[in-house]
Amino acid sequence: MRGIKVWGGQKLHGTVQIPGAKNSVLPIMAAAMLCDGRVTLENVPHLSDVECSARILQRLGCRVMAAEHFLVIEPTANFQSDIPEDLMQAMRSSIFFMAPLLARTGRADMTMPGGCKLGARPIDIHLDGLAKMGAMIAQSGEQLHLTAPHGLKGADIALRFPSVGATETLLMAAVCAHGQTTLHGCSMEPEVTDLARFLQKCGACIEGIGTRCLTVFGAEHLTGTIYRICPDRITAATVLFAVAGCGGEAVVKNAREKDLYAVLRMLRGAGCEIHCKEDEIAIARHHVLYGAGNFITDVHPAFPTDAAPLAAAAFLRAQGTTTITDTIFENRFSCAAGFEKMRGACGVQGRTICVQGVARLAGSAVHAPDLRGGAALVLAAAQAEGESMITGIEHIARGYEDLAGLLIQLGAHAGYVQMQDTAALLSVAAYA
Repeated sequence: MRGIKVWGGQKLHGTVQIPGAKNSVLPIMAAAMLCDGRVTLENVPHLSDVECSARILQRLGCRVMAAEHFLVIEPTANFQSDIPEDLMQAMRSSIFFMAPLLARTGRADMTMPGGCKLGARPIDIHLDGLAKMGAMIAQSGEQLHLTAPHGLKGADIALRFPSVGATETLLMAAVCAHGQTTLHGCSMEPEVTDLARFLQKCGACIEGIGTRCLTVFGAEHLTGTIYRICPDRITAATVLFAVAGCGGEAVVKNAREKDLYAVLRMLRGAGCEIHCKEDEIAIARHHVLYGAGNFITDVHPAFPTDAAPLAAAAFLRAQGTTTITDTIFENRFSCAAGFEKMRGACGVQGRTICVQGVARLAGSAVHAPDLRGGAALVLAAAQAEGESMITGIEHIARGYEDLAGLLIQLGAHAGYVQMQDTAALLSVAAYA
């Protein structure tokens, strides 16, 4: 059992490099199955979810080779059509293999995907779209069986909500479908754009990239390519909120202003100095951090749901009140219990967290409830006086290469610890 130990109270200073985006590389790894040649991905982050996706690709019949921030995927002629339950349950993004399997083998057998427990996370929009493209779908409990014996066919599909996962699933299905597909009401998240650019580079014909309407002309073959994964905007936001909460200044490299407009607007309004240039964001917070007022998460280009717990952590010691409502997930703020153990003043009503800034936070033992909530607890610990221990960091490892290392680069006192003795486990469990 590993944990992150943080000795809080230091201001942050330094420069960090942001890795490739988790939410970009995972669908692109699945989309590599659609190609007839070798796919080489650059700027690949070291994450447990990436390792899980690689295992799924190998199980399905691909050769996968990994090097330092590189990944080589070679599809083969003999694909399996089923994904074991343990791999499906390991992460939400396992669902991305559904459309490539249908396109390649004419069938897909799997269970419902796992991932963070943020509330209801249905895949009905994915399935409705695939059905309109000719897929036959049978569901029994958690088991899914999809077939498309005659291939997928182009269709005109209106998404009732701009779901990221559904947009990416239907985009992957459309590039290998017979005829033209038009997707209305698409997600415009940067990671969706990255997937579309990757597919374009492989030979797909896609119009309207970066808009709510995508028109896709199915191709008989996609070729292999070399592609660089876009920067992880949520990791960049994590660093920005860490500096805002702790004070200090930092330069965040491989971070794009266009991906973070809503985050930067919040930070500027709260008293942070922000300066942007190409692929680089500088932040400084030397004076009072003010409460951010009322913020609501929504689909891009609005404030991102993944950044909501991070923002809440940053404003725990702000002067004034910050209220954040998450419109995407009903259980986004499970980290609030950990904030309260650190003597933060916050309350959750439904999908809304209200944070009243306090003068001091106190170190405590807390447990990461999910990926972003766990990262938020690390940011709170960096501000707290004394020692904090964060357990459940397997959640954090799904989306961050080395969160403690990022903070260490900026001068925080943090590190990983291995807790092996029963007394330590019982002590931490009492706080979980």
